[in-house]
Amino acid sequence: MKGMVALMGVMKRVSLIFKSKANKALDKMEDPRETLDYSYQTQLELLQKVRRGVADVATSRKRVELQINQLQQSSDKLERQAKDALSAGREDLARDALTRKAGVQSQISDLNTQYTSLQAEEEKLTGASQRLQAKVDAFRTKKETIKATYTAAEAQTRINEAFTGISEEMGDVGLAIQRAEDKTEQMKARAGAIDELMASGALDDAISGPRDDIQAELDRMGASHDVDAELARLKGEIGGGSAPRQIEGAANADGAAASGQTTQAAPADQPQAGDGA
Repeated sequence: MKGMVALMGVMKRVSLIFKSKANKALDKMEDPRETLDYSYQTQLELLQKVRRGVADVATSRKRVELQINQLQQSSDKLERQAKDALSAGREDLARDALTRKAGVQSQISDLNTQYTSLQAEEEKLTGASQRLQAKVDAFRTKKETIKATYTAAEAQTRINEAFTGISEEMGDVGLAIQRAEDKTEQMKARAGAIDELMASGALDDAISGPRDDIQAELDRMGASHDVDAELARLKGEIGGGSAPRQIEGAANADGAAASGQTTQAAPADQPQAGDGA
């Protein structure tokens, strides 16, 4: 028994959940403009039925009216026949005509009652049709006003959502822009990493194949020898440029000394020259 009660409780909750989900889905799908148009269409159909009812009643009333006129003509004819029979001294024919006239008058009386009822029903339906027509006209005006207001509000809402970026379309655009920016930053980072690897030579090693340690050491020694040779050349240039200046200075000193000795030796030569003279 308890299990049955529990099962009933679960089924009731499941039913409530389904009803709430269905109500939410229907509310999301419902368009007030379509609902108003459907209500207006329903009212038009009802008005059309009322008008057909008025037409049917009027037709019945007219048919009864025609029957009454025909019976009235028959009654008038029977009355004339009764007068003619009395004039001819045929009271029996006159009585027979008047008897028939009484039956016709009874039918006329019944038809008059029916005619009055149909006329009242026709007037009633005509009034209802007129009131319903006025209601439908008023509903149509109100419907169009509500639809226009709803359309304007919907457009304004979409514009506001677009400006604020909370609409589904703008949200998708924002996500696309964000993904594009993320991919751009990722590509920039990848390009920078590749540049660093190329500068360090890691990619060259990866491209050329496994690294040869012996060849790398030989290349390093060759590069060091080239540096040493270049350094020696620069030192030679610097040393070669200083030596000529020192030698030139020494030559100048020797020349000056030689000139001094020549100057001092000149007086001794002159007397000798004089003596020879």
